[in-house]
Amino acid sequence: MSTPAERLDGGGASLTDTCIRHPVLAWVIMLLVLLFGIIAYSRIGVSQFPDVDEPTVTVSLSWEGAAPEAMEQEVVEPVEATLMQVEGVTRIRSSANHGSASISLTLDISRDIDAAIQEVQSRVAQVQRRLPDDVDPPSVSKSNPDDNPIMWLGLSGTHSPQVLADYARYKVGERLQLVPGVGEVMLGGSVDRNIRIWLRPEALTARGVTAAEVLAAVRRNHVEVPAGEVKGGGRATPVRVLGEAADLRELGAIRVGGTAQAPVRLDEVAFLEDGFADVTRLTRINGEPGQGIGIRKQRGSNALAVGQAVRTEVGKIAEELPEGMSIGINFDSTPFIAESMDALTHEVGLAVLLTALVCWAFLRSWSSTLNVILAIPMSLLGTVAVAWALGWTLNTFTLLGLGLAVGIVVDDAILVMENIVRRRELGEDAPTAASRGTREILFSALVATVAIIAIVIPVVFMRGTTGAFFLQFGVALSVAVLFSYVEAVTLAPSRCARLLRDLPPSGHGGRAARTYTAVVGWAVRFPAAVLLIATVLFAGGAFAAWKLPREVAPSQDVGRLRLRFTTEIGSDLPATDALIRRAETIIRGHPAIERVYIAVGGFGSSSANGGFGFLTLVDRDQRPPQKQVIADLRKQLGSIAGLSVGIQELSLISSGRSFPIDFAFLGGDFDELRRQLDRVTTTLETEGYIVDAKSDVELGLPELRVLPDRRKCLDLGVDLTAVADTLTVGVSGTDVGRWDVGGRRIDVRAALMGSARDDPEDLLGLYVRSGSGALIPLADLVTLEERASLQTITRRDRERAAGLDANVAAGRSQGEVLERLRQLTTDLPPGVSLRLLGSSADFGSGFLDLIAVAVIGLIVAYLILAAQFDSWAHPLTVLSVLPLALAGGAVALFVAGQSLSIFSAIGFILLMGLAKKNSIVLVDFAKRAQEDGLTAAAAMRQAAPLRLRPIIMTAVATIAGSMPIALGMGAGAEVRRPMALCIVGGMIVATALSLVVVPAVYVLVDRLRGGSRG
Repeated sequence: MSTPAERLDGGGASLTDTCIRHPVLAWVIMLLVLLFGIIAYSRIGVSQFPDVDEPTVTVSLSWEGAAPEAMEQEVVEPVEATLMQVEGVTRIRSSANHGSASISLTLDISRDIDAAIQEVQSRVAQVQRRLPDDVDPPSVSKSNPDDNPIMWLGLSGTHSPQVLADYARYKVGERLQLVPGVGEVMLGGSVDRNIRIWLRPEALTARGVTAAEVLAAVRRNHVEVPAGEVKGGGRATPVRVLGEAADLRELGAIRVGGTAQAPVRLDEVAFLEDGFADVTRLTRINGEPGQGIGIRKQRGSNALAVGQAVRTEVGKIAEELPEGMSIGINFDSTPFIAESMDALTHEVGLAVLLTALVCWAFLRSWSSTLNVILAIPMSLLGTVAVAWALGWTLNTFTLLGLGLAVGIVVDDAILVMENIVRRRELGEDAPTAASRGTREILFSALVATVAIIAIVIPVVFMRGTTGAFFLQFGVALSVAVLFSYVEAVTLAPSRCARLLRDLPPSGHGGRAARTYTAVVGWAVRFPAAVLLIATVLFAGGAFAAWKLPREVAPSQDVGRLRLRFTTEIGSDLPATDALIRRAETIIRGHPAIERVYIAVGGFGSSSANGGFGFLTLVDRDQRPPQKQVIADLRKQLGSIAGLSVGIQELSLISSGRSFPIDFAFLGGDFDELRRQLDRVTTTLETEGYIVDAKSDVELGLPELRVLPDRRKCLDLGVDLTAVADTLTVGVSGTDVGRWDVGGRRIDVRAALMGSARDDPEDLLGLYVRSGSGALIPLADLVTLEERASLQTITRRDRERAAGLDANVAAGRSQGEVLERLRQLTTDLPPGVSLRLLGSSADFGSGFLDLIAVAVIGLIVAYLILAAQFDSWAHPLTVLSVLPLALAGGAVALFVAGQSLSIFSAIGFILLMGLAKKNSIVLVDFAKRAQEDGLTAAAAMRQAAPLRLRPIIMTAVATIAGSMPIALGMGAGAEVRRPMALCIVGGMIVATALSLVVVPAVYVLVDRLRGGSRG
């Protein structure tokens, strides 16, 4: 005699029936997924951001002593012209400074970064032959958001900067490089070791030797060159001429002038020193001289494990440091990552607990509750296994997707189990009810699941790094939902057929169902009135959305701040340092500041009128909010005359990026660009839109121009190269060779003694050799002219640019500032254009991408619904709930004081998928009843009470699963809360109103299609 399981309709052809007949198979499938998920969880990396290649390639160039205009015309322009031919270039940005330049290429994100670097290197090699001879070989590098240092250490003490630099480079750095997971150790503020040749002008004059002759003599007599190969006897032997001096004594013995009988040695005209390069930057850590040491992790490695290993090694190093030297951690992102991950993990755990309690409250059955919540570990751990297989990490975005998925993944299991219980109440045995109940809901659940994925997965079309970040969020959420569907139609029915003993009542005939039936009856009789009420409520939500402040991303209290110092144009290093020390005293006196790292010396290679700093704040529970700390510092530091200080929050999206307001004017007429920038900046500051504004146009830096008398030089037989070499060694010094020290190669650098170049007029006392052999003072050949010049020339897309970045003023939003900026630039002169940059550009492009994502998702969802209902009209019934859901989400954000950002916008998009899920099941049941001969109104009156409890239950489960994130107060909650608030507010409003609005719209659509009123 056959068993009930063997009498299943369809003969067991489906996977559902197979799992019902073979329950051990069902458990094995689940246990395997859990096992692989646990293994993946133990091995997957942890980081704050996804490992994403941001296709940015930077070419750095150096031409010692060159003015910005010379760098632009002779170096930058030809290199730009060549690099524009690189495949996939979307934007190019160049910056020409005194003696250096950088060119950054932004490539399409689909471009392979390593292949792009190879092409850039090839193009640079081609153009290098056309550059001036004394331009140093260019260097090519790539950047990546996840390659920012996860830690900055500080080596400080009473030792000289040179000693600290040497110890940081060769002792500490080499040990930290061996720590597992460390990818690169960076040095900040280090001073390179040099062999210094300090020329003495009076000695040169007394012995009749010129500076140019000294340089030439050293270059000729301190060399190491290959001389080829000696071939014979069946082998080739390389020959190398070891002509470098072995020590300072040999170097000083080089003949630089005089005769064979009376030679002039180098040490007679110069002082030789085993020293260091010129000090162009000063660094201090908590007020003491120090060196910064940055730690980059290897890609895919666990940031928390790397941070802990580095901290352990630092503890060992600290015990071995010389007396008077200490090492500490200035900046460490891993505690925030750990706190953020812990907060998310706790929120996920709390979401699981709340979801379980919601299920029990509705089902009043522990076996039924267990049957539902078993979908959670399978879905979440299965998604972790997929993320690990894809080479992803557990980061803010993947964990956020998992956290929001908790309340969603139980929906399908609830729908299936509730329908199975309904079949049991009709008198079917457990296996038959499990099979038929699952089949009845199978297609509706599939469409509802696909509808969520269809809304979320278009996130892949978002561009840039932000899109790549949200890709992992969208895929993680979609995979979790897909796992939940598979679990609901295979494993859940198998468990229901065996484990459901204390069956929960369906509640179809309860008081709530009867009351709701009456409400539905009124709604289908007066559908126009229902729509009118819904329209009024939507208008209120739209008004709330209009009032929301807009920004790319909410700022995060990460306990770290970046400072930017600027002093008057032309300030030298000591003057700048004196002002910054005053600021440093104020900063260190603030009770919320734990560690202070200060670098004096600006941002360019030769800029001395600026600096920057990193502040580490004390623990969050021991200080005011970060914004209050910023306001306090801004007020106190603003009292220092001659010093401008900008404070940047190192939030999730802004870390390593620009200030919230970042734009530039582009064009050919630089004076016009500067006028427009000054006009707009003054207006925005006066009207209270921006603070901490800094322009990259800095006029007024004194430049000493040397104008040679060409005719006189020609008459006297003086080579202009000799004039240039003499001035170079007199002003900044020049490299004349290399030196081997313990296997390390260092520069040999010649320059005038410091006291001999304090006054520009001293340079005129230097001599050059004429064609007749006489010594001619430079004063007879050149004149000096001092005039203001540009400190930096910025170019974007091969046009000159005048840019500005700033913070948003208190009481304003990023959207308000950018809107006012657009109003001020509606009528720009011909040839001038506005370009939004950095975070400001992300503001526009990010929201446009999200709108495109929403539209694509809606189109896909509509087509899927049309295929399910075999109708072009009924999908509109399901989608009618979306405006109400969006209005509810907007009201929730408004009440909670949140902003409209890309994070809350993602919440709206996810809400669009969730809100229509229950409507799909409701309309599907009504359509089946109508196909059995009922009118639209009667069909909805029958279907609505049947689906009331699963709709309420799944909605409350979704809300409960999102509530911990919506209420989250831990690290990183600023970016998580808006998404969850959208879901909570939207689901509350959508569920409450859709139970009335969807039946009304269903009847109206049927009438428009010619159906009966019934």
